[in-house]
Amino acid sequence: MNDNNKSELILNLDKLHTTDLGIERIKRNLCLDVDDVVNWCRKKIKESNSSIVRKGKNWYVNVADYEITVNAYSYTIITAHKLKSK
Repeated sequence: MNDNNKSELILNLDKLHTTDLGIERIKRNLCLDVDDVVNWCRKKIKESNSSIVRKGKNWYVNVADYEITVNAYSYTIITAHKLKSK
């Protein structure tokens, strides 16, 4: 995909949110000890080395050793997980 998708997600980072269950899932999957999971994800997405690809209704953001899945319509962070080492 093109940079258009990346900029669309970056331009709408203020709309990024998740559910209470999403917060617990992301914390558990990533072993995070942070209070503001959404802000943590926002910072990761903004990193210059992040790779953002839109497939269907979701964006998949790969950055560092993580993949963050975001719904492209509602800007809901669906899940995030650590990528397996190659």
